Amino acid sequence: MTDTIESRLAAAGIQLPVAAAPAANYVPFVRFGTTLQTSGQLPLEGGKIAVAGKLGADVPLEDGQHAAKLCAVNILAQAKAALGDLETIGRLLKLTVFVASDPSFTDQHKVANGASDFLVEMLGERGRHARSAVGVPALPMNAAVEIEATFEVA
Repeated sequence: MTDTIESRLAAAGIQLPVAAAPAANYVPFVRFGTTLQTSGQLPLEGGKIAVAGKLGADVPLEDGQHAAKLCAVNILAQAKAALGDLETIGRLLKLTVFVASDPSFTDQHKVANGASDFLVEMLGERGRHARSAVGVPALPMNAAVEIEATFEVA
């Protein structure tokens, strides 16, 4: 089997979901020249929020990392919808990770690793990226994590 993003996803037992439709007045992605920007992706699984609440209050770190990974899966689903072929991804440039956090929670960067580690595993060197991890008081639909991505594409 050829070593592609799709083959690595399959080997990991991951089937990309249908890209989520926007929940309000925005588009799920924008392509401008060789840049693809996704809108924020939530930790959806089976069309529902899989991890809800606040880190440091009612959501443990490991669940936050899982939520970040789910967001990353949904980012790849949006990229596939936008590009048709994930192999046209030249590089993941940046992730912006929003973590619903209790005021005392300061491990947003560790939550973000759930997405970063997964994307490097799936994209290889193309997945090494810049990143911001930000604690916020609340996210849409009580999601624990929301992530947006910027890609360089062919």
